Amino acid sequence: MSATIVIADDHPLMLRGLSDFITSKGFDIIGSAEDGQTAYNLIVKLKPDLALLDIRMPKMTGLEVAEACFKNELDTKVILITFDNEEHLFDKARACNVYGYILKEFAVEEIETCIAHTLKGEHYFSQEMASYLNAKVTYSSSTLTELLTPTEIKVVKLLSEKLTSTEIAEQLMCSPRTIEKHRSNIVKKLDLKKSHNELMLWANMNKDTINDATI
Repeated sequence: MSATIVIADDHPLMLRGLSDFITSKGFDIIGSAEDGQTAYNLIVKLKPDLALLDIRMPKMTGLEVAEACFKNELDTKVILITFDNEEHLFDKARACNVYGYILKEFAVEEIETCIAHTLKGEHYFSQEMASYLNAKVTYSSSTLTELLTPTEIKVVKLLSEKLTSTEIAEQLMCSPRTIEKHRSNIVKKLDLKKSHNELMLWANMNKDTINDATI
């Protein structure tokens, strides 16, 4: 069964061009919009596998749509397409658990690969962002083992599986407050930003390294 997609861009020619290209690759576009509010309404109503959104749109930006999807725990995975390569926008996208971030000038080259990664639950970002990503905090599995306690490694492994603090507490037979304390300690040890979602996003993007860490 082909993946279902909602696509949104306030430039009609760009919207048509992307729609034609994606459809030619065998994907099923079940809705399209020229503003963010309409796009969000379509996502809520149609529940597509993916939403491919321009960042700068009227009524709601692509980032605002992504944030609304994240806050309301919608299953649709969001991919943003933009001319903007500013790092602060990229950080906001990551904070909203956006799965893909593609620069428009490379969209035709990268969109099919991005969709394939996203459908497998993997993040994909334009290669133009690689130098910025490389500057982000990364650790080897052996270094993680040295930095974190066995319990903390269990916590980040469960976070990488998208479990909540309450669910992790149930598995580890402790209180949610204890898990929140572990999370706070892990953020300090890994030198991550202190935003609510940063550790979860880091765990998701470093799943392989975490799974290789020895407990």
